[in-house]
Amino acid sequence: MTTAKDLFIIAMDLRRSVGQGDLSLALAGAELIDLIGAGAVTVDGDHIVPGGPPPLGDRFLGEAAAGLTRQAPYERIEDWLWRRGRDLSAAYQAALEENGELKPQRSGRWSFGSERVEPADTPARRHAADRWKEKEPVLTALAAVVGIDDERSDDQTDLDDGAVTTVVAAVHDAVMELEAVRQRRTIENAAFANLWRGP
Repeated sequence: MTTAKDLFIIAMDLRRSVGQGDLSLALAGAELIDLIGAGAVTVDGDHIVPGGPPPLGDRFLGEAAAGLTRQAPYERIEDWLWRRGRDLSAAYQAALEENGELKPQRSGRWSFGSERVEPADTPARRHAADRWKEKEPVLTALAAVVGIDDERSDDQTDLDDGAVTTVVAAVHDAVMELEAVRQRRTIENAAFANLWRGP
């Protein structure tokens, strides 16, 4: 099980309306945190420095590790989040559907993206639910960044690892930047519509 997969499952289980772009950035951050935990990368300031081999057994972490910049100057965390995060939530959804870990959703329930799906009762779902129930700090912090659970306060998401804290902060900044872009587009579209309407 990985933090990114657990985060994706929790996002669906709680049926919160989470933007695909926001969740994709958080999933990329979760992958990076798991790579840090496995010793596959270290963080030097705001740069990602490749280390040992990636953990075996997870396709997404393998892809993430394979895409690392392995020569100095190494990639900045923010740049990594935007590059790796592109359409990442859709990729996770497709993979979980293919593995039978997502099932068609009963009518009236929350829809995720264009497909109405929900997590099947699997060991992966139970594992994610256990981490969530225990308020595991990394999972809780990433969930809070994308607004999955507003009821959890900041003091419940204290992170002991400086590198992990740096990644979570970078995810937060990227999500805020994405929201600012959305707001600018909304304003520009409204102004354009008013121009065509005339006085």
